[in-house]
Amino acid sequence: MFGFSPNKLLFTVLVIAAIWYGFKWFSRFQARQEENRANPPQEKTRAQAAQQSSSEADYEELVACSKCGDYVIADKKSACGKAGCPFEK
Repeated sequence: MFGFSPNKLLFTVLVIAAIWYGFKWFSRFQARQEENRANPPQEKTRAQAAQQSSSEADYEELVACSKCGDYVIADKKSACGKAGCPFEK
C-alpha cells in the first residue's frame, strides 16, 4: 500500500517540478508587473497622436461647386461629375 513504485515516484517528481516552475513563472510575472508600474511605457494620448499626425499631414484647399455644393480641390478644379458642373474640362 505504501510501497515505492516507479509510477508514484515519477508522479511526485512531476508535481514538485510543476509547482517549482509555476512559482518561478509567477514571481517573474509579478516582477515584470511591478517594473511596468514603476516605469510605465510612454504612450501617446489620442490628442497628442492627432496633433502629431495633423502637423505631418498634407492639406489641399477645397472649393465648393456653385451648382451642386460638392467640394473639389482648388488647384485642380476637377469636375464633380454632375451635369452643369462649372469645373468640367
